[in-house]
Amino acid sequence: MIRFGTGGWREVIGDGFTRANIRRVACALARRMRREGVDGEGFCIGYDRRFLSREAAIWFSEVMAGEGVQLSFVNLAAPTPQIMFTVKHMNLPYGAAVTASHNPAIYNGIKLFTRGGRDASEEVTTPIGKEANALEESEIRSIPFDEALRAGKVRFIDPRDAYLDSIMEKIDMEAIRARRPRVVLDPMYGVSLTGLMTILFTARCDVDVINDRHDAFFGGHLPAPNPDTLRDLQGSVADHHADLGIATDGDADRLGIIDETGHYVSANSVLVLLYYYLLAYKGWKGAAVRNIATTHLLDRVAEAYGEACIEVPVGFKHISAAMEKHDALIGGESSGGLTVRGHIRGKDGLYAASLLVEMISVTRKPLSALLRELSDRFGALYMAEYDWALTPQSRAEIAQTLMTARRLPDFGLPVHKVSYADGCKAYFEEGWIIARFSGTEPRVRIFAEMPTRERARGLVRTMAEFLGLDFHD
Repeated sequence: MIRFGTGGWREVIGDGFTRANIRRVACALARRMRREGVDGEGFCIGYDRRFLSREAAIWFSEVMAGEGVQLSFVNLAAPTPQIMFTVKHMNLPYGAAVTASHNPAIYNGIKLFTRGGRDASEEVTTPIGKEANALEESEIRSIPFDEALRAGKVRFIDPRDAYLDSIMEKIDMEAIRARRPRVVLDPMYGVSLTGLMTILFTARCDVDVINDRHDAFFGGHLPAPNPDTLRDLQGSVADHHADLGIATDGDADRLGIIDETGHYVSANSVLVLLYYYLLAYKGWKGAAVRNIATTHLLDRVAEAYGEACIEVPVGFKHISAAMEKHDALIGGESSGGLTVRGHIRGKDGLYAASLLVEMISVTRKPLSALLRELSDRFGALYMAEYDWALTPQSRAEIAQTLMTARRLPDFGLPVHKVSYADGCKAYFEEGWIIARFSGTEPRVRIFAEMPTRERARGLVRTMAEFLGLDFHD
């Protein structure tokens, strides 16, 4: 079954991610566009470096062309935020990127975007998935890709310059030139290298690069920037005496950071630090938006500057919608995605990385010093994050316990309130814990945040044991 989650449709290659299913999704989307009367306005598709990504984009395009949709095809592997920018820049009603983002190499998928360059909402993706599942192969019309190119139904485009120029226009490039930081880049075998190199070289940074070749298996690692996958980057930052290490996930919409001392900086810390920089150093105004599993330290910073912090379910489409509704300044999530007002309505690892380089250049402070400044002003909160693979039966049992029976363990703390907006989240005076199912994989994730790591881990242990999950710290 084709089922869209929080980050698009993702399946194991050769299992759910097949040519037949890709064609079904394309046909369902084309028919939706025709019903809405926007099939004549055009469509943009791009792809990342994963196995079968370009081929899948071609299969998708053949069906769109067969259904009469004029298609712009980004003819080089590109970051997902570049495709989102192109949808916005060209004022297209829809667009797509073939990617499974940070998922393991055996996965691929499709992310859909709507006008303005935002992630498609469930109101869009759920009906598309339902219609796609009902389609028979005999119902799907298509035109061979080369024939569609010759007929002008598909055209190649290269929107890279417009996308990168839009980022550089928003960044204080002169401050970076004056500081000239040394940066190590780790694209994690993904698609960010050309864009980040262009931005940083234009700003006269000294740049070193690791893990830049095309490898559909991502060097045997998960293409997600986290402490376990960034050990090469940590070593490189130390070896080159760099000011900053920057990694991006497989499709470059998320980032991971290593400071000048070689320490991993959590995505939560990056989000809070950038919000603090925009408020305290640039004098900007506006609320912050975070998902339900992201640090509440963001709330403290917002409150200190007379701003609000809005909580939304997991899925960047919810962050984008809340940012637009509240004219918020920044929105982000604990998994490493963020965006800032005035840019695209989706997460962008290249823009966030560029803003971090600007921050250490404008402040003339190393990243570790800025983190200490943040902690001195707002205190510290520590997050524990764990996840478990699930069988259909274990998933059903956990759902019954938490979401249907709404039972909770004894945490040894007063529970102030419980939210079931996205999983089960319990709030305490000094922190919180949430258990929720992944929207992209058959897994359950438990996050907890408290004033100490030990207390956060203790909460996770209590919840895990209550749900019958093995907890190994």
